[in-house]
Amino acid sequence: MTMARHAFLDHPGPIAFAHRGGAGPWPENSWPAFTHAIALGYRYLETDIRVTRDGTAMILHDPTLDRVSDHVGPLSELTAAEAARIRLHPPADTPTVRVQDRANSSGGEPIPRLDDLLDRWPDARFNLDVKEAAALEPTIAALRRVKALDRVCVTSFDDGVAGEARRLAGPDLCLGAGMSAIAAARIWSVLPSRLATRRPRGLVGRDVVQVPVSYRSVRVCDARFIRYMSAVGLPVHVWTVNDEAAMDALLDLGVDGLITDRPESLRTVLRRRDLWPAP
Repeated sequence: MTMARHAFLDHPGPIAFAHRGGAGPWPENSWPAFTHAIALGYRYLETDIRVTRDGTAMILHDPTLDRVSDHVGPLSELTAAEAARIRLHPPADTPTVRVQDRANSSGGEPIPRLDDLLDRWPDARFNLDVKEAAALEPTIAALRRVKALDRVCVTSFDDGVAGEARRLAGPDLCLGAGMSAIAAARIWSVLPSRLATRRPRGLVGRDVVQVPVSYRSVRVCDARFIRYMSAVGLPVHVWTVNDEAAMDALLDLGVDGLITDRPESLRTVLRRRDLWPAP
């Protein structure tokens, strides 16, 4: 099945995504993380969206600030002005950061606002994982405000959030499938070949599927899944792949994108295969 791809997905070869900007001696989802990925040559950045009490879309993965900042509790209990005073620090479980490094890090980093992040790099493309339903409308509003609908992909584990994103933003938005739809697609991928070009309902109106290699010990992304997705016209991006051998194996299967905490490693693999875009 041949279908037009969204402009977000228009890229020569497999797409390399820096997950939360990439791991390093900086906080995840912080300005230094994204700056480092951009300096490496990344033009696709993966990140997470949550919302403040007064409706500002901000960059944060966890439901609370405890793990990554000098504050405890949910972002959703704070106003944007209060959130602006919080400082991010490298999580203690980051492999490249010792606990004392986190405690001694000077000042920390502010939590980026979504609109500021989009404004900082107008040529970059962003994969936005909307982590809570309340963050969706502020996310779409920010995308419209900075005229960025054509250079983002909105994803969510929640199929309901994905469906609402389509209703709010219309066909101009690149939209990923939720986890229930992906589970259904995995089942359909092993059904008889007469169903090989049909999509489960949850994949209708979606532009891409983003999956783990395995989920709870169940293999999700294999050759059969890739063939099925290709037949129904949906590219496959895989998260979060940090081992070079695993990157090579997935590229051999024909995946369309890899999301990694190790942007240097993925760049090395793609360069070795002549798949890293020229500057």
